[in-house]
Parts: sequence; C-alpha cells; structure tokens
Amino acid sequence: MKQVPALKIDGITLSQSLAIIHYLEETRPNPSLLPQDPKKRAQVRMIADHIVSGIQPLQNLGVLKQIGERKMEWAQNYISSGFQALEQILQHTAGRYCVGDEVSMADLCLVPQVANAERFKVDMGPYPTITRINKALLELEAFKVSHPCRQPDTPAELRA
Repeated sequence: MKQVPALKIDGITLSQSLAIIHYLEETRPNPSLLPQDPKKRAQVRMIADHIVSGIQPLQNLGVLKQIGERKMEWAQNYISSGFQALEQILQHTAGRYCVGDEVSMADLCLVPQVANAERFKVDMGPYPTITRINKALLELEAFKVSHPCRQPDTPAELRA
C-alpha cells in the first residue's frame, strides 16, 4: 500500500501499526504493552483501535490528496471529532497515561496522533486529558527519540 510504518524484523516485514505492536508484544514482552487485568487490556485495545481505525486513517496522504484544497479543514474536523470521543474515554481510564500509570499500546498510538493534530493546527484546548497524557509521554526518552518530527525521513518543515 506504500504506507508507513513498516518494520523489518526477525526475517519478516510487517506493516500497520497495531500488527507491529502486537508482534513486538508477543516476541519481546518486557516491558509489556498490555496490562494483566482483562478489563484494562480491553480498554487499551479500545483506545488503540479508536485512534488507528477511527481517527488516523482520515489523514493518510492518499485520502488528503483526494480531498484537495480542503485537506486542512477535513483533517481538523475528523481529528476533533475523534478527540472529542477519546477525551471522554480517557477521563475514565487515564492515570498518568492512557490506561493507568503504565505505558501501553494505547500510548504508542496517541503520541503520533497528537503530532498529526498539531500538524493540522487542531485546537487542543478542549482536550486537556489528551494534552496532559501526551506531555507526560513526551518526557520519556523512548517517546522523545521516536517522535515523528525526529525521524530521518521527516520533511524539513515538520522537523523538530
């Protein structure tokens, strides 16, 4: 599909964020990206799916090329709509991070989506929980170095 991410690992190439995350969880389980508690696990999966299936695909370059000149308005609309629902969910699940106080796969999905929101100039004022969690995550070294604005193939205008 000529999309990112893609990961070459263990003799295979994987694409799609959640497939990669699940593979890493299953083959390199320390630290775990899923809580032990089944209810919290379900919440983590729900939040991750909400982001990667309900918000993010609507800002893929292929979609935005089809939208044309209205791409900024389009992206803002769908990010805001998704964030309204996500903010309500996180108000019930969050501790320091998306679900409790341990980093989970939901957090791995949140940070790049907030970066997209910033890229499309979404007003983050209505989303204090999302903003707080993202700020806490960006204090962690793993999130600092893996942030979309710090990748070698990031266009110059989007680099940190």
